[in-house]
Amino acid sequence: MKLKRSNQDDHGFQELVKKLDAELAIRDGDDHDFYHQFNGIAQLNHVVLCMDQDKAVACGAFKARTAQQVEIKRMYVLPDYRRQGLAEQLLTELEKWAATLGYEEAILETGKAQVEALSFYPKMKYRIIPNFPPYEGVENSVCFQKFLF
Repeated sequence: MKLKRSNQDDHGFQELVKKLDAELAIRDGDDHDFYHQFNGIAQLNHVVLCMDQDKAVACGAFKARTAQQVEIKRMYVLPDYRRQGLAEQLLTELEKWAATLGYEEAILETGKAQVEALSFYPKMKYRIIPNFPPYEGVENSVCFQKFLF
């Protein structure tokens, strides 16, 4: 397995995002359309892929929210590759990349239906924060924050 930095134009990333969206449509149910509007990939210039030979098997990305803050987006690992530490590797690489670009903080949103994410992010030293826009007042959203320095 190796990590590869890329962007939203990467075909492997686009294929993983399709699988992620299909899984989230089931998990999120009636809330999927609300969340989906915030999960486009057009502005994701910082993507990390985990490659098994030439196959993209996991992904994550970040986008700038402010001059100091990025939002972690589109974290996904194919089911056959889960529980192998790939998400940890991806998130660590995303954080490292963001920090080298001068960002000081990472935030993210996940849904209450993503039970794996709710236990994963605290393990990676993220703390729950009040929901940030556009998730303010959204009962099924949980937002996290981590300082990168």
